[in-house]
Amino acid sequence: MFKNMIVYRIAPQWQVELTQVEEALAKAPFLECGATQEKSLGWVPPRGDAHGPLAESVGGQWILRFMVETKVLPGSVLARRVKEKAERIEQETGRKPGKKESKELKDEAKLDLLPMAFTKQGSMWVWIDTASRLLVLDTSAQGRADEVVTLLVESLPGLSVSLINTQTSPQAAMSHWLATQEPPVGFTVDRECELKSADEAKAVVRYARHPLDIEEVQAHIAAGKLPTKLALTWDDRVSFMLTEGLQIKKVAFLDTVFEGTKADDGGFDTDVAIATGELVKLIPDLIEALGGEAESGVASAAQAMAAGAVPSSAPSAPARKTAGGGMVTGPQEAPEDTDPESAPF
Repeated sequence: MFKNMIVYRIAPQWQVELTQVEEALAKAPFLECGATQEKSLGWVPPRGDAHGPLAESVGGQWILRFMVETKVLPGSVLARRVKEKAERIEQETGRKPGKKESKELKDEAKLDLLPMAFTKQGSMWVWIDTASRLLVLDTSAQGRADEVVTLLVESLPGLSVSLINTQTSPQAAMSHWLATQEPPVGFTVDRECELKSADEAKAVVRYARHPLDIEEVQAHIAAGKLPTKLALTWDDRVSFMLTEGLQIKKVAFLDTVFEGTKADDGGFDTDVAIATGELVKLIPDLIEALGGEAESGVASAAQAMAAGAVPSSAPSAPARKTAGGGMVTGPQEAPEDTDPESAPF
């Protein structure tokens, strides 16, 4: 659970009960693809129980699960069917199909093949921490996260979120940590990183299972190469990979986390309690290590509410409204989708 993370801040004005979330998700349950349907998405019970709740609360932490099913239709197979249809028309009429007709043939071929196509399913854990106002998605692919966040904001009236945006960019912070060999308090630098040059050559240097406290790494930094990934460990409890876009990958809980637990203590509730119990402390420490949270539409609203005032201006970060009346905001530049294939769908 939560092997990767993209983290959002929830606006403080969004106050709902779990039952309201359940009712909203029930309007968009996951259903398997129909015969000619390319893609289907929706919510499934997090525990995996048939007809179970779509929103679970464990220790006050809300857990949801998003499911996607897609039909696998190889391009070569589709192209062959289109070619067959086009050749048949040419044989029967003596003319080749035009551009518009070729597009129609492609659509027809797709409808012919979809009922026979294999399906692929993937799911994503979604964690809502109402106390800390965090929305955490179990993915490192920004495109996948955008899809889920948009659905959430449209489904849950009044929900507004923004990508966590820090005062210091992860790339600048990682460069400093590697150049000075001084990681932030509570963190240690592990044995994996990726450095990329900013010039047109885009030269890449990768270290795996290799000490990073060496002059060679410092020389690469001095030469202008910038870290895009860096392996870190927090408090000797959780290891992870930080990316330049503030995605958190390869999350692993170390042995110290499980001290005092029994071998048969597994199960949904235990997994959720352990994961959220650690990550709810790691996330603010990581934000602090990156200079604290920068102001965004949601952050400024939180500050205004804390001061007893109502924001009088529009959000300082770009925002888009949704059909549900909510809003998605974020940094001035959205993080790069560094690894879109790493998500399960």
